[in-house]
Amino acid sequence: MDLTSELKERIRTVPDFPKPGILFKDITPIFEDPPLLARCIDAIDNHFSAGGYDLIGGIEARGFIFGAMLSQKTGKPFIPIRKAGKLPGKTFRESYQLEYGQAEIEIHQDAIPAGARILLLDDLLATGGTAAAAIKLIEQTGGKLAGIAFLIDLAFLGSLARLRETGVTDDQILSLVSYGAGQ
Repeated sequence: MDLTSELKERIRTVPDFPKPGILFKDITPIFEDPPLLARCIDAIDNHFSAGGYDLIGGIEARGFIFGAMLSQKTGKPFIPIRKAGKLPGKTFRESYQLEYGQAEIEIHQDAIPAGARILLLDDLLATGGTAAAAIKLIEQTGGKLAGIAFLIDLAFLGSLARLRETGVTDDQILSLVSYGAGQ
């Protein structure tokens, strides 16, 4: 079975979580299957290895899991991008809109050497706000986005258009699974 089909089979849809009308995509069954999780990391690495990247960035929280695993596999350093107030030392901070308000994420100011190419990882692409904010943080440090990978893209929310507004090209984006409306 191909990876996308296996992921769709394992990802659990939980209706009305965290609120009525939402079809939540639960990826914990993937974490419970180490060989499948390893195939996800291999697919991300294989997709981006030709273009090259120097560092791996992970967006809190589940991006940390994928990022740390890829770091272990490749020997490339991992850079955390965290919720505001969680990193010690001097940070850059970026705000982004949520459907119910605003949030902020941060990165250490000295986390990325100037010109370094970053592969950014997160579990889910929904509206694209968090990813767009993370890209801005990478640029503030002097780094350059090599690519961005997600386990899941909720394509019906139009998030790819938001990422393109940041200058990201389609060949820099990888989603292992994409869902349309009602899926």
